[in-house]
Amino acid sequence: MFAQLTDAEMKGVQENLRFRFFEKRATVIQQGTPNGGIVFLLSGQLQLVRLTEDGRAISLDLIPEGGFFGEISLLNEQPYAASAIALSRVLVAILPPAQALHLFAHSPSVANYLLRHMARQLQRDAEFKALLGITNTSRRIVNFLWLIKKETPTKQLVVENLPTHQDIANTINTSRETVTRLLILLTQKGIIQRDAHRLIILDPEALTRMALE
Repeated sequence: MFAQLTDAEMKGVQENLRFRFFEKRATVIQQGTPNGGIVFLLSGQLQLVRLTEDGRAISLDLIPEGGFFGEISLLNEQPYAASAIALSRVLVAILPPAQALHLFAHSPSVANYLLRHMARQLQRDAEFKALLGITNTSRRIVNFLWLIKKETPTKQLVVENLPTHQDIANTINTSRETVTRLLILLTQKGIIQRDAHRLIILDPEALTRMALE
């Protein structure tokens, strides 16, 4: 977002950022609270959760390291529409509303980046809603892995900072045991491999077939 800012503009951003650490399971942002600015995730992983009127928690998305949120409610002048829960120890940087809005209005490069980001987010939201509509649980888990995968410079497909089995289950509305069984099966078949907190997709074609079956 800030790659094309001048040195003076970047200095202004840095002077206004507020940095905070949060421990695992801590609430970083509470749904319904006034927007305190855009939250940038510098390390760790966050889960966006929305509480329904009957008290149910619905997982909306996972925010990876380098991601950010809060821009929609800021532009709409509305409270935060969801809570952000730390899935690991996280470091965030918060850019207050006044400074963020000034940046959007006076920096064409930031405004263009934000528009592209919002377009990608709309597409991702549509894909996630389609994923939740899959009735076959195994297919739902496999499609979730596809949704959160990244391609490395060496063309390897990986899921960095893989969420816990329970967090995956909460995100796609299934049980932890179901997630564990399928990931073990995929590992035994040589389709995936676990590497510390990373999941490596060894056989993309096989995983694609499972996603479409």
